Amino acid sequence: MHRCRGVLAIVPALALAAHAALAAETLVRTQQEYGEAVRSARPGDTIILADGEWRDFEIVFAAEGLPNKPITLTAETKGKVVIAGRSNLRIAGEHLVVSGLVFRDGYTPTNDVIAFRRTKQHLANHSRVTEVVIDRFNNPERHETDFWVMMYGKGNRFDHSMLIGKSNTGVTMAVRLDTEASQNNGHRIDHNYFGPRPILGSNGGETLRIGTSKYSLTESRTLVERNYFERCNGEVEIVSSKSGSNVFRGNVFVESRGTLTLRHGNDNRVEDNVFLGNGVPHTGGIRVINKRQTIRNNYLFQVTGRRFAGALVVMNGVPDSPINRYHQVEDAVIENNTIIGSDHIELAAGSDDERSAVPKATRFRNNLIANLETKDSIAVHDDISGIHFAGNVYDGVAKVPDADGFEHRRVEFERGGNGLAYPVDAINAGVGIPRDLVVVQRDETGPRWYPKPAPDIRFGSGRTLAIGPGQDSLTEALEASSAGDVIELETGEYTVTKIPVLAHPVTVRGKGGNESAEARPLVRFERSALVELADGGSLELVGLAIDGSLAPDAYGNSVVRTSRYSMLGNYAVRAVDCEVANLNTNHSFNFLLVSRHTFARSIDILRSSFRAVTGHIVALDREIDDLGIYNGESVVVEDSRFADVEGAVLNVYRGGTDESTFGPEVSFRRNVLEDIGHGKRNKTLASVFLHGVQTVSIEDNDLSGSQPIRVVETVGEPITRIDGNRFSESAPPVVVPWQP
Repeated sequence: MHRCRGVLAIVPALALAAHAALAAETLVRTQQEYGEAVRSARPGDTIILADGEWRDFEIVFAAEGLPNKPITLTAETKGKVVIAGRSNLRIAGEHLVVSGLVFRDGYTPTNDVIAFRRTKQHLANHSRVTEVVIDRFNNPERHETDFWVMMYGKGNRFDHSMLIGKSNTGVTMAVRLDTEASQNNGHRIDHNYFGPRPILGSNGGETLRIGTSKYSLTESRTLVERNYFERCNGEVEIVSSKSGSNVFRGNVFVESRGTLTLRHGNDNRVEDNVFLGNGVPHTGGIRVINKRQTIRNNYLFQVTGRRFAGALVVMNGVPDSPINRYHQVEDAVIENNTIIGSDHIELAAGSDDERSAVPKATRFRNNLIANLETKDSIAVHDDISGIHFAGNVYDGVAKVPDADGFEHRRVEFERGGNGLAYPVDAINAGVGIPRDLVVVQRDETGPRWYPKPAPDIRFGSGRTLAIGPGQDSLTEALEASSAGDVIELETGEYTVTKIPVLAHPVTVRGKGGNESAEARPLVRFERSALVELADGGSLELVGLAIDGSLAPDAYGNSVVRTSRYSMLGNYAVRAVDCEVANLNTNHSFNFLLVSRHTFARSIDILRSSFRAVTGHIVALDREIDDLGIYNGESVVVEDSRFADVEGAVLNVYRGGTDESTFGPEVSFRRNVLEDIGHGKRNKTLASVFLHGVQTVSIEDNDLSGSQPIRVVETVGEPITRIDGNRFSESAPPVVVPWQP
């Protein structure tokens, strides 16, 4: 441990005694040295962690600084101190500063990675965490709950930090109000970079939460300002405000699925924020619940979400609502917002037998709503006489809810100096956002010394590796591949004798595409699966013939399977122009076999054929606890043929009554099904079985000699479209509607 405390070198003894000692900087290289440094720290001191990896380090930073002399914990070089393994940080005391640390390659052994408290009684106040990174510091069990940053105490600040890649259950960052010492806290959360957060596939995927329903009628007074939320897709609530008197100002949301939700609590302000959906599915804006909320000067561009994820959602409430349900919208002010090219504004949303308390005493004024093409973008779900409309301007909206409160004008736009679109004509200057709205830039958020994440690596974005037929030539190519690579197969026979485990996206395709079935490379495999997907793995199969006749004479084989253990990474599987046959060496031979606590972001089967299969083609049915957890977001099966399949072509299950997710979504179109679903182990009694799927499109399919299509609707206002299908010796579809 190197400790240096500066003093004046030549001074009289009495003067030296009267002079306060200058602050010390202490460089520590071990956990023991760190503990000694904290115990001896005085106001103004700085403790410096030496560069390198600090593994299995549960840091307790408990000390007492002064307003003008904080005690600081920092890195020798910002970004070069990595806290790894089973590690965390607890801060307690007064006037403390933490900076420059990176949490990576591990996970917290407790509930939190960073907590602004040591114990429930010993909190941090007037303290700051700045330029800290938490990068994919996830518990390996997908549905083991933990939290990355938990703010307690009063007067704390979290700023210029980066929280990226949280993939397990639990809010990324939360402000807790569970004791009086953490209420009316005056915290500031600013200039942080949040995201990406992948789809969780259940509740518990919020990026930021302030309060909880239990304390929601308590004021928090937290300022959330000039943060950047990019691809924060965990669940429908990107930001969940569950307390009162918070301010959300000047934040930017980019291609993030869900909304800034005023879920519980009153007297909150949402102003000067920018929502850039850019046409990405399920991107949303602001959801309004409770009393005296103010929504002003917000800019929303090409957000596509519907229902609870619309551009602007004003909810119905529950009469005499318990504290954890939906309080009635009352005395809200929604003004000077600009909504461009967005699909849905929802008024009195969520109306049902329970949520029957309509909005009241609410003002909706001076908003600008414009679409490039006319669309029916404003939906009214119940009585909205309690919303007073005035001074709103619209263009490209098929129908408005109040002719007196909306004026139609032709609106042309120009780009302002801040990059946002503004009406050209002066007559429209008084509606929508002001010209002087300042937009925080991506590079203004997070620490400058840590790179922001690049977009996900896509199929086909890497090298092309050409290989010839033979035993394990494909195996060796898969094992040597890198993310995004394409393995191109010459015509011939390929035998795989061991199971390659993929931890990155790879494409395997026949050379020359799908010129003829005879030209497709033939792939056989001798183990229980052709490929296993591990965390990070995804697989695209193009123009191949896959034969399962060499697989073991044992039940439960598959062409593709996920890890048998929980996976944090969301995977994708694509089969395009493929012919799959003879998955019948024993019973329950699936094309895709998934495990509990794994999640597919997408499964696509296009222009392919499957025959002689003893299991299911795709079964996303391993989450059976009815807690709203499910195994996959999007399934598309189009222009394909299925024959002699004992199980179902699709078996997709989402149980429970949770409303915080968007999926699953299934598109099943222009397919031919012959002799499907008659195996004795097909407990679904269906050729296609969908339970709890939120969006279903089953159109223009031909079924002969097959079990019926069965759809069980559950909570969430599901959209089910079944049309234009033809049946021969097959029963018509069975749809069980949702019964609240």
